[in-house]
Amino acid sequence: MNRVGIGTRTLNFLIDSAIIFVITYIVNTGWVFYAQYYHVYYVQFPYIFMMVQFVYYLFFELLFARTPGKWLTYSKVVNAKDGRPSFIQFLVRSFIRIFPVDCFFIPFLDKTLHDYLSKTEVVEV
Repeated sequence: MNRVGIGTRTLNFLIDSAIIFVITYIVNTGWVFYAQYYHVYYVQFPYIFMMVQFVYYLFFELLFARTPGKWLTYSKVVNAKDGRPSFIQFLVRSFIRIFPVDCFFIPFLDKTLHDYLSKTEVVEV
């Protein structure tokens, strides 16, 4: 299987980030309403974004080994043996993505930090 290039990875990221942003906006709007009228703790937008991002990636990659961005670019996540990654690998991938420094490791590791630590790859279907 062929590893996808940085252009495909960037397109995956942009598509998924747009979807995550829309979901986060909807959740945040509902939470603001709930916090104002029921006087509960207000959670700021960046924290909601991180929670939605974690759940989004974990949900889609765990069920399908791909996100909507990967569907559109015909790519998927595999482990080192070109098989389906384990739950722990998906959990590590999703958790590491929360931190915005993930992509800065590409020049040093030749892959993103979440791929390196989870021992996974994104390949063409």
